[in-house]
Amino acid sequence: MENDKSKLVVVVGSVREGRFGPVVASWVAEQAAAHGAFEVQVVDLADVELPLALPGTSPKGTDTYPRPAGMAPLTSALESADAFVLVTPEYNHSYPASLKAAIDWHFTQWAAKPVAFVSYGGAAGGRHAVLHLENVLTELHAVTIRDGLSFPNCYTTWQNGTPLTPETTAYAKTLLEQLAWWTEALRTARERTPYPA
Repeated sequence: MENDKSKLVVVVGSVREGRFGPVVASWVAEQAAAHGAFEVQVVDLADVELPLALPGTSPKGTDTYPRPAGMAPLTSALESADAFVLVTPEYNHSYPASLKAAIDWHFTQWAAKPVAFVSYGGAAGGRHAVLHLENVLTELHAVTIRDGLSFPNCYTTWQNGTPLTPETTAYAKTLLEQLAWWTEALRTARERTPYPA
C-alpha cells in the first residue's frame, strides 16, 4: 500500500442510464483522498460483468462461487480493500439489484472490514436503501459506520459536481474520521488474528 495508507474502495452501486452515482462517487473519492488516510479506488459496477443469478449455494463462511472472468477486477478490488464506501440511490425504498448482486457474489471479501454509506435520491435521500444495506452487510460480518451521508433531491442540490449545502464537507469529514478509525482497528485485528467466520 502506498505509504502504508489503508485502501478504500468506493463502489458506484447504480448501473442505470442517466444515473447520478458517478457524480457523487467522484466527490466522495476527492474528499477521501484529501482526508489523507486512504489510498482511494473507485469501482463502477456498470463496468463489471455482474450476472444477477448466482450459480448455486456457497457453503457458509466460504467463497466458492465460480465467477465470470469479467468480474475479476471487482473481486480483486474487494479482496484488497481495507474499507468500503457504498454509493447508492434509492429505488422503491431499497437499493439497486446491481449492488445486491455485487455483494452476494462475494462473502469473505466483506468480513471484518468497515463499510460506510453515501446515499442519494428524492425526499428521503436514499436512507431506506441504507437501512437495508446495513442489515445485509452485518450478515456478511462487515462493520457498518454509523454516520453516513445522505443527499435528498440530489438533482437540484448539486452544482458542477459539488453539493450546494456548505456543511456537507464537515459531514464527510466525520464519516471519514470514523471510517479511518475502524479501518485501522480492524486491519490491525485481522493482521493479528484471522477473523473467525
